Formats: sequence, C-alpha cells, structure tokens
Amino acid sequence: MRVLGIDPGSETLGWGVVDGSGSKYALVDFGTVKSNTKQPFSKRLLNIYDGVADVMATHSPDVLSVEDTFYAVNVGVALKLGQVRGLMLLLAEQRGLAIAEYAPRLIKQTVVGYGNAEKQQVGQMVKILLGLKEVPKPHDAADALAIAICHFHHAGVQDRIDRAAKKK
Repeated sequence: MRVLGIDPGSETLGWGVVDGSGSKYALVDFGTVKSNTKQPFSKRLLNIYDGVADVMATHSPDVLSVEDTFYAVNVGVALKLGQVRGLMLLLAEQRGLAIAEYAPRLIKQTVVGYGNAEKQQVGQMVKILLGLKEVPKPHDAADALAIAICHFHHAGVQDRIDRAAKKK
C-alpha cells in the first residue's frame, strides 16, 4: 500500500509518500507545495491543486491520508484550510483513492504517544520510525509523513478487525 499524507496549508502544504503494509513501511518521498501569498486565494488554490496532482501522478498512491478539520481561533484561517482540505478530497476522489482522515491529536498520539506533542517531537519520531538520518524539513513535510504513518497503524488495526469479523 502506498499512502500520500497531506498536511493542508494555504501557504505551505506538506506532503509525504510512504510505502509498506501494517507496521512495516518506508519513505518514498516528501516535500511541500508553496503558494505566493500575494496572489489571489483562487490562484493559490489552483497552484496547490496542480502541485498535489503532480505528486499523485509521480507516486501513484493508493490512499490519501489527510489531517481532519480542527478548530482554529481565527475563523478565516479555518475556512481557508477547509478549502484546501476540500481540494485534497476532490483530487483523491477523481483518482479513485481511498481516503482516510485523522484528527491532529490522534496523529500525534499515534506517532509520538502524546496527543499534545510539539512539532519537534513529531519530526524526531518521524525520523526514527522511517530510519532517516535527519528530521524531514520543513515541519509541514514531517507532519505529512506523520499523517501517512498514522494511517499505516490504524489501517492495520482495522484490517485485523475486519478479518476477525469475517471468521465469525
């Protein structure tokens, strides 16, 4: 299974591709899609769409794993992130990918063991779990890899539950 993790952002969107099955996985690639904040928001959305579409075409993921909605103090920021998330869901549906959404606290809990972990802690655990020499930079890409790793852990559990249910 190949998972594309997405850390949505309207200025910097992080992405990470991880390949494997169950709790055995390895890094394929990671990066960011940056947008020019001086452009109208609609142009930034197009840039994000095109950038992630290119990543999907290059890496052929089976699953899109994306951070679920969260509450933000600034309503404008929350709305923009919601629009970026919507683009990611649309791209995945257009390409027939399975979609998994995880709450930010669950991602941190799964990867670090603590739901209120700091970005540095997430980056360090991503480095360890993927056997990397250094923490992926920028943090948006490390977060996207954490989202992909989270899917491997939770998809594996769901797989075992489904298999057990079929045996009954």
